[in-house]
Parts: sequence; C-alpha cells; structure tokens
Amino acid sequence: MSEKKLMKGNEAVAEGAIRGGCRYFFGYPITPQNEIPEYMSWRIREVGGDFIQAESELAAINMVYGAAGAGARAMTSSSSPGVSLKQEGISYIAMAELPCVIVNMTRSGPGLGGIQPSQGDYFQATKGGGHGDYHLLTYAPSTVQEAVDLLYDAWDKSEKYRVPVFILGDGILGQIMEPVSFKPMKEMPDPETKDFATTGKHHGKDRRIVNSLYIEPEICEPRNLELQEKYRLLAENETMCEEYHCDDAEYIITAFGSVGRIVRTAVDDLRAKGLKVGMIRPITVYPFPSAVYKKYADKASVKGFLDVELNAGQMIEDVKLSIECKKPVEFLGKLGGYVVSPEEICEKVMEVLK
Repeated sequence: MSEKKLMKGNEAVAEGAIRGGCRYFFGYPITPQNEIPEYMSWRIREVGGDFIQAESELAAINMVYGAAGAGARAMTSSSSPGVSLKQEGISYIAMAELPCVIVNMTRSGPGLGGIQPSQGDYFQATKGGGHGDYHLLTYAPSTVQEAVDLLYDAWDKSEKYRVPVFILGDGILGQIMEPVSFKPMKEMPDPETKDFATTGKHHGKDRRIVNSLYIEPEICEPRNLELQEKYRLLAENETMCEEYHCDDAEYIITAFGSVGRIVRTAVDDLRAKGLKVGMIRPITVYPFPSAVYKKYADKASVKGFLDVELNAGQMIEDVKLSIECKKPVEFLGKLGGYVVSPEEICEKVMEVLK
C-alpha cells in the first residue's frame, strides 16, 4: 500500500480504477461525478490507456460494450439520470456476459431531480435496471478507501463471473475528501488470452461472436437459466457486509453506503446511553447478505430493526424478505437531497424502544 494521500472521493475512485486495470474510459459529464472523467482524461493516458468523452450517455455505454467485447478493461461513470440512459446498454452487456465496471454517484430524483446526494437508485442498481432477468455485482461503499479497494478488484471479479460490476455511490462519497492509500498498479492480462474476446480469427483461433439477441425461445431460455446460475454463485461466494456491535444487540440499525458511516456514529452514541444497539451494513447490495439478517432475526434477544436510507424506503424490502417478517422493521428516510443526522437516528431508536 502507498502512503495515505488526501483526495476527493471522485478522483480517488478514478485512481483506484486505474490501479485495478482500467485502460479505457468512456463517459459524459453530469454532476456530482464530473471529477471522475476529468481525472481520467489525463491520468489514464499516462498509463497507456484511452479516454473518450462520448456525445451522450447512450454512446458511452455502447463504447464500453465494444471495448469489453474486445477484452479490454473498460469503465464508465455517471449520476442517476445518466445511468438511466445507460440501462439499455447495460442490459445488452449483461446478456452478452461481458466484464466491465459502471460507477453511479447518485443524486436525487425522480426525473432530472437535484444534484444533492441520494440513495434513490437502489432499485435500479439491485433489481436489474433495464429490461429482462439480469443482475449486476453491485457494491455500495461507505468510505473513499472502501470504494478504492473494491474498484481495485472489480475487474478480476467481473472477468471471473463474466458479469458487469456496479459501484453504487452518492454525492457524499464523490465530493468528500479523505485520506486514502493505493495498492500497486496491476499488470494487465493480454486480451488475446481471454476466451470471450473478439480479437479476430487469426493464429489458428476460432471465430468468436458476442451477442445479446436470442430470437428463439429454445435458445433464449437456456441462456437466461445460465445467468441465473451465475447469480446463485455470486450469492454463494461474493456476499459482503459489515456487522458492528451486533453480538449483544437488542436492536439493529441497517443502512448502506454513506449512510452507514452516519449510523455507526449513532450506534456509538446510543451505546454511550446504555442501549444495546448494533448495525448491519451491506457492502454488496446485490447479492444481498440475507443470511446475516436472518441470523439476527432468529435471535430472541433482538427486538427489531430500523432501516435508514436517503430515499422513500427501497432496501427495506430486502430487509423484510431476509428476516421473513420475524421482527418489526421501522424506517427512517430523507428525500430530495437532505442527509439524515446521528441525532435523528438516535431519536427514532429511543422513540421505538420506549
């Protein structure tokens, strides 16, 4: 690891991606993620890569499709309405089983919304987003360092399972400045060695075709079933979450992404008041760490859960499904760019536990 350096979240995310092997970046400007393409525009060329500011979000994601199909480690980034425009291309890439990375620094919505932080894209990120039965390996980092570390291994995971990796961030993560350290630059595998890459029919190699269109049901259904098996393997092998003060907890707060760091402060404050409160923070929001929630829901000592999000209540559905409605689940949310405070969380918990 290198010495720690104070960096803005977006710029650190870009550097982490480059260290992890990103050599092709295709993007389009939108607040609050603009520092990612800005940083990539000069930095990626220093390591022999290429940057293109596309004419639109649709063009950017289809450039990723093409580069990934050729075996390159490609990435795009955007913010909420921009990612909405990319959904058709993401759906194509998922069916084509191509590895790539997509970053979303979420802003408030619906519609064009505002430029303040939000977590309103949880459904979009975890339930597919585009059409069809597909998922992405989706991470929700809570700190800049965690985002950098996840991106460092993102292409390895993506190529192992042949699924796109999605980083679900928000305006807080992208705009804050934190000390961060980086791992050494990864050596890039030769695209010629990748059995999915369309590198041309030469040197005695078989012709390769990348496709996401399957007209015949007898072909389309088996392809979809193969994808479902892949998602099962993701759930079995790649689920990640943080458990904080949960061992003796009588009440558990859950949150993802940046809100997790606010909840951690609230847990410490509530513990100081003598309340046995813990936190579960999913790091992979797809696959969702359902087994962890069920484990605590099955404990007689746990009285209930509080879900805290910067939306109208999206992850709460996965929480309720995971605990099989064995315990009550309360909700605390903020909409339109407001950020919840530790004091509000503490007040809500104390109100529930009266």
